[in-house]
Amino acid sequence: MATLSFAEARQQVLDRVQVPTSIPRETVWLSDAAGRVNATAIHSDRDMPPLPRSLRDGFALRSIDLPGPLQVTGEIRAGQLPTQPIHPGTTMAIMTGAVIPEGCDQVVMKEHVSASNSTLTSDRAALSGEWISPAGSMARQGDIVIPAGRRIDASAIAMLATIGQSQIQVNRQPVVRILATGDEVVDIARKPNETQVRNSNSWALATDVRRFGGRPEILPIAPDQEQITRDLIAYGLEADLLLISGGVSAGEYDFVEVALANLGASFFFDRVTIQPGQPTVFGQAKGTFFFGLPGNPLSTMVTFRIFAEAALSRLAGIETPDLLFHTATIQHSYKHKPGLTRFLPGLLSNHGQHVEILPWQGSGDIPALVRANCFVTVDARKEAWQAGDPIQVLLP
Repeated sequence: MATLSFAEARQQVLDRVQVPTSIPRETVWLSDAAGRVNATAIHSDRDMPPLPRSLRDGFALRSIDLPGPLQVTGEIRAGQLPTQPIHPGTTMAIMTGAVIPEGCDQVVMKEHVSASNSTLTSDRAALSGEWISPAGSMARQGDIVIPAGRRIDASAIAMLATIGQSQIQVNRQPVVRILATGDEVVDIARKPNETQVRNSNSWALATDVRRFGGRPEILPIAPDQEQITRDLIAYGLEADLLLISGGVSAGEYDFVEVALANLGASFFFDRVTIQPGQPTVFGQAKGTFFFGLPGNPLSTMVTFRIFAEAALSRLAGIETPDLLFHTATIQHSYKHKPGLTRFLPGLLSNHGQHVEILPWQGSGDIPALVRANCFVTVDARKEAWQAGDPIQVLLP
């Protein structure tokens, strides 16, 4: 089987995993909607804003009356209706969010006025419409404010609350079964000996599955025994998606691919030119897509994020799952041997403008993962970066 580039492997996932033609729906409370995929288009129940509103603290006035002097005749607070219009030669103090009075076509920020007693002047140029949000300028009644097939995040929750919708119809969560493999892996409740590791991968994957709209089910750890591994994989294939960590390398006791082959699996790729995560497997068996992810934690998290998350999102109803890349300037020079796309633990700083590649001790370095807040994405075609050069980072 040919080794694929990062872009080719991801495209394989997107080409093969499609949004199901029919996804069961369920209704959930707003408090339980985060991470779920919206099943139907959501419409605004009224114009937003329903009346023109001020975008700044300042003074409501007629632009034709600038620069003044203007007589201050009152104050309009947020939540109040104006009791009188703006007459020629007058102005009213106005708060952010307050309704614009009749006759007003400009709000001048209070920083731009000079006041003496009840009279003010301003050096602000006449600009009709300045700092005024017209009625319906954000949305009109009946407009779609959340399209179907959108993952619900904090902004969507805010929108639902704004239109008074305490419940929402969402797509059923795909069930994702998670299987860790290897004699060296033990349950997190056990104390490992010097040759063992606790099963961190299953719990990390379950967290990401839940974050991206799936329902995780952690299976018992598969020991390095072919029949038990096969039985657990067969059970895992009864879900919507199966994630296997470990057992996909070329070791004598790596039984995952053998067990999958014995279950009639089709393999679409089993190696990708990335670091970490080269021995990543993607295929389908018994109608279910599966990923064999490398067993080291950093490899597992990277390959889930760049490959398995796309499949999960499609199964949940997301038509165009996108990776979130960001460009920052690298803080220190970096050189590598071209040929592999590398996803290295990175730390974004200065409001995302700068990024540092963190020291790490291979793909089992969980402490480096905890210190990181992104993955620096090192282009396979380029050899070196100097401090201050732009470089891509993959956001969580």
